Amino acid sequence: MSKIEIACFNSESAMIAFENGADRIELCDGLSEGGTTPDFTITQQLRKKIDIPVFVMIRPRGGDFTYSESEFEQMKSDLVHLKTLQVDGFVFGILDKNDGVNIEQNKTLVELAAPLPCTFHRAFDRARTLEDSLEKVIQCGFKTILTSGQKPNVSEGKENLKKLVEQSNGRIEILVGGGLRSSNIDELRGFTKANYFHSSAITDGGNYANPAEVIALKNK
Repeated sequence: MSKIEIACFNSESAMIAFENGADRIELCDGLSEGGTTPDFTITQQLRKKIDIPVFVMIRPRGGDFTYSESEFEQMKSDLVHLKTLQVDGFVFGILDKNDGVNIEQNKTLVELAAPLPCTFHRAFDRARTLEDSLEKVIQCGFKTILTSGQKPNVSEGKENLKKLVEQSNGRIEILVGGGLRSSNIDELRGFTKANYFHSSAITDGGNYANPAEVIALKNK
């Protein structure tokens, strides 16, 4: 049975996702920046209302995925702080200055998050290599990779997504996301053989998930 994670950039979208059958929520802020660390108080309030898994993004700013020492310290502090709210997991990804997976910094955050699972987010799609980056992410201890197959969207990346599902061979979940909608999920599931899918379910260019799209994604 396929599962759906909805990326939610505000509490309204999180409630829409929860009420319309999402299996999991990725909670973040900063829609225009592709997702940043959400507000502590908003996360705390949502946790009390939502009983499906909530994974929280740890990303101090938009832009690239190579961080200064002070930014990395902020990421560690934010993770430890948000972990006290009984969230279910974390979403982050750090690259080095050569766009390789930064094993040391990612491992540090994965260990801080333990025993909660971590998703390596679409920083993966900026990484230099496909197969080698997958192995490094597994080495860091992540349980999931969110990716469009290192292409601008999942439709263009479907060949690479299929390769990743095959190469991962059950060692890590490949979470298919980036331009995923109810109109293309059937084709992508059949082609890639992935089981977990990710979408904002925003269909009007606005800020909020569309309840009908959440339902359509789940039904398909």
